Amino acid sequence: MVISKKEYDTGLWLRIYKLTGLFLSVIFGAAGLVFLVIPNKVLIFFNDISPFLGFRESPVEGVGFYLILAAAYMYLATLLAFMMYKHPENPSFSFLLISGKSASSIISFIVFIIHYQFLIYLINGIVDGLIAVGLIFLSRRTHRGSR
Repeated sequence: MVISKKEYDTGLWLRIYKLTGLFLSVIFGAAGLVFLVIPNKVLIFFNDISPFLGFRESPVEGVGFYLILAAAYMYLATLLAFMMYKHPENPSFSFLLISGKSASSIISFIVFIIHYQFLIYLINGIVDGLIAVGLIFLSRRTHRGSR
């Protein structure tokens, strides 16, 4: 049986989409656990390299209400990425993950610009922005026939 190039491309993008969802779910889950279990270590790591790059050190306060919100956000990101893997035919999961990562990126950049120029804000803006852009590209390639 011979398959067309379009069928091959669709199948290839679907496999990449599924693997990306699985990979991101593992990464987000691990990051969420790190944020929850050793939040100060993450901030200390970025503070250790900040002066070498010309940035101020951020406060090291990884406890309290915002820690709960960060862990809950990472759980939701993990779940959405895993649902991309389990149900790649449904573009809603990638749309919601793109929305969350875009919001995280934009807010990080805004706070970096108008509040404090901490390296961790800049890094988060860049990383979450790249994840969002990559997911937009991948979702469009995977779901281009379902709109």
